[in-house]
Amino acid sequence: MHQSDHAQAMADRFRELVEESGESLSANHYDELKLIIEAGLDTALVEVMEKIAGELNRVAHDIQHSAEFFN
Repeated sequence: MHQSDHAQAMADRFRELVEESGESLSANHYDELKLIIEAGLDTALVEVMEKIAGELNRVAHDIQHSAEFFN
């Protein structure tokens, strides 16, 4: 599921919980909630990608270092 779809599903679930309690919020509030959720998901994704990139850099360095001794 893409971040936007996941964020929408989370906002929709929150809307259900709010409405089950007998309360309501405007559509703008749910749209804003979706954007906040998307931003959080994007931040988490970037953090994971940065970690993976660091690991790949370390592996590439180790391979290059090993190759220098292999020759």
